[in-house]
Amino acid sequence: MKKQIMAILISGLAMTSFANAAEYNSIQADKSSLAFVYKQMGVPIDGNFKKFAVQLNFDPTKLAAAKAVLDIDLTSIDAGSDDANDEVAGKEWFNTKAFPHAKFESSSFKSLGVNRYEVTGKMTIKGRTQTVSAPFTFNPQGLVDGVFVLKRADYAIGEGSWSDFGTVANEIQIKFHFLAKAK
Repeated sequence: MKKQIMAILISGLAMTSFANAAEYNSIQADKSSLAFVYKQMGVPIDGNFKKFAVQLNFDPTKLAAAKAVLDIDLTSIDAGSDDANDEVAGKEWFNTKAFPHAKFESSSFKSLGVNRYEVTGKMTIKGRTQTVSAPFTFNPQGLVDGVFVLKRADYAIGEGSWSDFGTVANEIQIKFHFLAKAK
């Protein structure tokens, strides 16, 4: 009997969360961030992008219809210093004169369990496109937090003398924190 009561309570709570589900269609840019961590000579260095835009259509109860597009202004990079910012804007890194933006377009979303999801899509940087998947958490207040790893060699980021992974690691950890707004 106790198990049946618990099952009814749990299913009631689950139904309440679905009943309160909303479609989120934009983010609050001033309360959102797009950051990265890379290792230079084994030392972690934090950076971020100051300008990015997100187009969003996300309802956790309708994942098949969910869409997300992230447009990153690569010229807004803060790689830790003015010298680093100037270097990564050059041809061997992001070549921002020819490729000022990076773009991610989702192709699918899936649930990973309570408030956890994974988005898969195409990331295009410097004219090269790769499929990436990013796990993230999402809460009913619209907070979206996720982390995934990009390999810079997949996008020709850091060519020539910078292609040595002993100086700058191939793996770049990308961290996103978005505050989504409901319709």
